[in-house]
Amino acid sequence: MSTSAPPPITSLTIDITQLPHGAGLPLPHYETQGAAGMDLSAALAEGATLTLEPNDWVGVPTGITMAIPLGYEAQIRPRSGLATKQGITLLNAPGTIDSDYRGEVKVLLINHGKSPFVITRGLRIAQMVIAPVTTAHWRETSRLSETVRGSSGFGSTGLNLTGI
Repeated sequence: MSTSAPPPITSLTIDITQLPHGAGLPLPHYETQGAAGMDLSAALAEGATLTLEPNDWVGVPTGITMAIPLGYEAQIRPRSGLATKQGITLLNAPGTIDSDYRGEVKVLLINHGKSPFVITRGLRIAQMVIAPVTTAHWRETSRLSETVRGSSGFGSTGLNLTGI
């Protein structure tokens, strides 16, 4: 019986600033040791609420700014519990925060549910994953390599999507 070492964990230090309206809220953090995403909280004023009606969307402040190192991005993703139980997700999922952005992180929530959804201060509204970025450089050519699929598009690998 052989045992293998666990995979290495990549760790990255990111500078973060908590804005005045985010004071007292937890910084983004992992809920468990194996979590890939850090929870982001709504930074509404103390006692304030924000009601998100069905089919409506709003940018929710998180009260943080950060300096993501060059070569990385922050991906803002929905929380599965909010999506499953309330129909709350992100309008632009995943949202991308670039390494050169220094403004406040806001989460663009949309209510796909059937009932109004109330957002309160400190509610965990999304998760943030830090990921490496690969940059691409284009090389223009007059001919692309051949593949089995070729130029077959929508529906060509199993779904029959007519009219697209």
